[in-house]
Amino acid sequence: MIFAYPDASALVKRYYAEVGSPAVDHLFLRVPLDRMFVLSVGYTEVASVLTRKRNAGRLPPPVYQLAVRRLPAEIGPASPVTLVVVDGVLADAAIRHVDTHSVNSTDAALLQSALDIAALRTAGNDILMVASDLRLLRAAQAEGLATYDPET
Repeated sequence: MIFAYPDASALVKRYYAEVGSPAVDHLFLRVPLDRMFVLSVGYTEVASVLTRKRNAGRLPPPVYQLAVRRLPAEIGPASPVTLVVVDGVLADAAIRHVDTHSVNSTDAALLQSALDIAALRTAGNDILMVASDLRLLRAAQAEGLATYDPET
């Protein structure tokens, strides 16, 4: 059984049409929401990206309104998606990835939380890191995680 862990670079494709959007839509059709993990900061980042696109005139207001209604309904706290919160323990464990893989703080937390969750693999399950951020994908691969870039 596959558990998906999309980062913000992948999630935004669900709410804004760009390269990789069809692949992310397909992922959402194939992986039930209760088998998805999303970093809570990434959830907020998607809203931020959508707002920036609207403010830049690349996302018409009606499409923006639909996207910001869909986002919390689909992956917000009331949805079956598991929102992973960055607490002190996770942040402390994630710091090593900043240096080891030269990733930013959010990606380090996402990577560490995926590694923590990867214990599910012992029961025949696997975690699939979904991202369009090549540095994060390389770091996840180096740590032994399965990865998927919806842009390729």
